Amino acid sequence: MATETLTLGKALNTGLRRALENDQKVVIMGEDVGKLGGVFRITDGLQKDFGDQRVIDTPLAESGIIGTAVGLAIRGFRPVCEIQFDGFVYPAYDQIVSQVAKMHYRSQGKVRIPMVIRIPYGGGIGAVEHHSESPEAYFAHTAGLKVVTCANPQDAYVMIQQAIASDDPIVFLEPKRRYWEKGQVDLDAPLTDAYPLHSARVARPGTDATVLAYGPMVRTALDAATAAAEDGRELEVIDLRTLSPLDLTAAYESVKRTGRCVVVHEAPGNLGLGSEIAARITEECFYSLESPVLRVTGFDIPYPAARVEEEYLPDLDRVLDAVDRTFGW
Repeated sequence: MATETLTLGKALNTGLRRALENDQKVVIMGEDVGKLGGVFRITDGLQKDFGDQRVIDTPLAESGIIGTAVGLAIRGFRPVCEIQFDGFVYPAYDQIVSQVAKMHYRSQGKVRIPMVIRIPYGGGIGAVEHHSESPEAYFAHTAGLKVVTCANPQDAYVMIQQAIASDDPIVFLEPKRRYWEKGQVDLDAPLTDAYPLHSARVARPGTDATVLAYGPMVRTALDAATAAAEDGRELEVIDLRTLSPLDLTAAYESVKRTGRCVVVHEAPGNLGLGSEIAARITEECFYSLESPVLRVTGFDIPYPAARVEEEYLPDLDRVLDAVDRTFGW
């Protein structure tokens, strides 16, 4: 078994390489993905090894990138589009919602759109305006799209390959602040044996309260669980992994045991994923709950300037405060 220690970014790079090797119909396209290897170097070395017909530097036109990919997907290719930063996806939003999400339904199932839209998202890197957004709710709300997000190198390596192999259009959200975090990656495990793409997973078992998180906030939730253990509280942390379809089976089982639930995400709280999750948990686990489902989120303001982003982002203290409040009922 070939297990290596990789950063999350390198795990994505290795997963993309495997997908290109295994299927000649896979093409990667986006701004600076070729010669430069992407601004975060996620596609580093791929154009050199696979050529500029399969790893394609595009003009600075996000709508054009996605529109072109739709045509390629209809013709049997499996395009992987990189949106350079989360805040740059909005010019492509019309194509994603009006074409990518609708084509299969519009054609009565005759046309499939096997494409992946990679989006580095979230804050924590001190970037300028339009470079630190959390747009997941827009896409999870759109019928016809699937939305997933990785939180560690092993999932990054496997999930990107699973997404590319899927016949459905998938928005693949990458937590940019975690690109440099390292973990063990099993490079030899076959995809057929991998954990399902659209399934949540228990990241840390616990008995006293359930913390639900995804993407960049999974590490924050795990750190909070470690801190809580010093005070004698065992938090169960669940990495949701898939936002649409939303898999809450593990969450229901956990909350029915712990009786308490805190949902954490970077995006603003108003109409965020936490609202839907809290509603479903309350509906399914009402008679097991010892307190209301609480949310720890970004604030309902435009993403702030880099100097104050740490005041905006949920952190360990805010998560622990919410856990404490669940025990106050």
